Amino acid sequence: MIRFTIACLLAGALAAPVWAALKEGDAAPDFRAQASLAGNAFDFSLKEALKKGPVVVYFYPAAFTEGCNIQAHEFAVHQDKFAAAGATVIGVSLDDISRLNAFSADPQYCGGKVPVASDADGRIAKSYDLRVAKIPVAIKDTRGTNVDHGFVERTTFIVTPDGKIAATIGGLAPQDNVARALETVQKLSAKRPAM
Repeated sequence: MIRFTIACLLAGALAAPVWAALKEGDAAPDFRAQASLAGNAFDFSLKEALKKGPVVVYFYPAAFTEGCNIQAHEFAVHQDKFAAAGATVIGVSLDDISRLNAFSADPQYCGGKVPVASDADGRIAKSYDLRVAKIPVAIKDTRGTNVDHGFVERTTFIVTPDGKIAATIGGLAPQDNVARALETVQKLSAKRPAM
């Protein structure tokens, strides 16, 4: 019962409105990280991704946890719409790369469509002024496996090709977070001059 209570309190705290996170107009910190897509590890570079268009950088607490499963699935379901708007999507959590290889390949979640990056030491999250909460007791994920790392607050940043944050999205349910991110990149796409 105590683990359930702590998990609920932690989930509530991480879903609270984002106060300290970087805001619209701020420069987005550049980062490189080991990431996974469809179970295959690769090196992700924000700077390189921005050469193709806006990047949706979504931070989430942990792979294979309830809200994060929903959010990853929603990004996967709408991946073609993000791509049509010229946007790249990358998830970031404190999970290690082996856990992310499984998560990125799982057809119920990322489905091989959404890459996820490892920020095991929380350095990337902290550079975006996000809270990283330590877990006071062991928590099991939806597979029954222990989650052995802290959680970062669920926050999504839309980064424009010039490296600026166009929107900071936090304090929303996972589905609403994805919907708002999609709406934002579609508006950015509509503003781009035709070639």
